[in-house]
Amino acid sequence: MRWTRVLVVWGAVLTVIAGAGSARAGGRSATPEADLSYHGSAVMTGHRVDVRLTPRNQGPAAVSGASVQLRWSAPLADRQQLPAGCARTGERALVCGTGPLEADGLGDQIRLGVVLKGKPSEVTLEIDTVWSGGTVDRDRTNDRSRVMILGTGDEYSF
Repeated sequence: MRWTRVLVVWGAVLTVIAGAGSARAGGRSATPEADLSYHGSAVMTGHRVDVRLTPRNQGPAAVSGASVQLRWSAPLADRQQLPAGCARTGERALVCGTGPLEADGLGDQIRLGVVLKGKPSEVTLEIDTVWSGGTVDRDRTNDRSRVMILGTGDEYSF
């Protein structure tokens, strides 16, 4: 009889715990959601790559500011002149702030030119969100891009 009561009590406890877990899993998170993406173009002439990109937030929540990482397959020259809001984070990468992004709106265009070490004939540029201003982005497929840029002076869009 005593074991029966113990089993009934533990069964009730497990039922409550399982119910709370499934309610949390099925419910919506209190964290605001945003869907970030970046579109733009890049041109390589000699050892210089000029990039223009425009951040977009498809919502539903506004973003106070996000950070986008740009990573090159070739090392960057030691000296760079980067625009305000951008900082070098490694031998081949830098991060730029987007500024605030309204829901279903475009941000300010980010324009920068980087100088590569040597004079490669091609370079790959990877673009990715590294911080989304405290929002969650459930669709990360559209905020990551990879573009190969040939040193022909042609413009490549992403």
